[in-house]
Amino acid sequence: MSVKWFPGHMATARKKVVETMAKIDVVIEVLDARLPGASSNPMIEQMRLHRQRPCLKVLNKSDLADADVTAAWVRHLGGEKSVKAVALSSKKAAEVARIPALAASLVPHRGGPLKPVRMLVMGVPNVGKSTLINALLKRKVAKTGDEPAITRHQSRWDLGDNMELTDTPGLMWPTIRHESDGLMLAASHVIGENAFISEEVATFLAEVLLARYPALVAARYGCKPGSLDGPGLVEAIARQRGYLLKGGRVDYEKAGNALVHDYRTGTLGRISLETPATRAAMTSA
Repeated sequence: MSVKWFPGHMATARKKVVETMAKIDVVIEVLDARLPGASSNPMIEQMRLHRQRPCLKVLNKSDLADADVTAAWVRHLGGEKSVKAVALSSKKAAEVARIPALAASLVPHRGGPLKPVRMLVMGVPNVGKSTLINALLKRKVAKTGDEPAITRHQSRWDLGDNMELTDTPGLMWPTIRHESDGLMLAASHVIGENAFISEEVATFLAEVLLARYPALVAARYGCKPGSLDGPGLVEAIARQRGYLLKGGRVDYEKAGNALVHDYRTGTLGRISLETPATRAAMTSA
């Protein structure tokens, strides 16, 4: 399955970001800590490198991700030139409070009254940019919600301490090169539900969970992961919960949606869908 999701407003937003990039000092790219590679928009990298802008990569929703894997990602991303990485939950004020100083450290020549640090927040949809901005400003100025592409326009605020903050709409890229990226993004509710087949996403997620987190699967669904494949796990969930159609047939869609919901909300436990090693193996194939 090839996942494509590039609403019309994103093309307009991209053009505006190209103009704004020339007027800022540092990019704050918000990623989903459960899939930092898949949730990194290659267009953002291209735009900031073209303008030679440093980047603070924020692995948000770290409270939902595997802590050891997240630590590996922070080390990996922090090793890139002109990049710092930090993992946090945008719902925790003390963690968010670290961001301005980290961003400013990437542009030590800025920060005075005549040269405020101008930060540009970017990322794909539904990774928590608006929640992060509200936490930074300590008031609700950006719309939030569990749906992709809520923010449609750029906004700028004075953060105090000679710092300025600009928010941008969530940006996807026109073509997702790797099929597994599209499936990870779909499972994590980054893209609109009209762009994928829910049963295929559930099967993919089930296979990842069986391979990487069998103990969590067993604890949640009371099954024996070693004897199951992806479709088998979804069927086991359906039978365990009584998700059956007329004639005793399995309601695969309802069971798959339940699995995806358990992953998205953290009910299954702390899960990461990719590691730096699996990412490297996939992109080099």
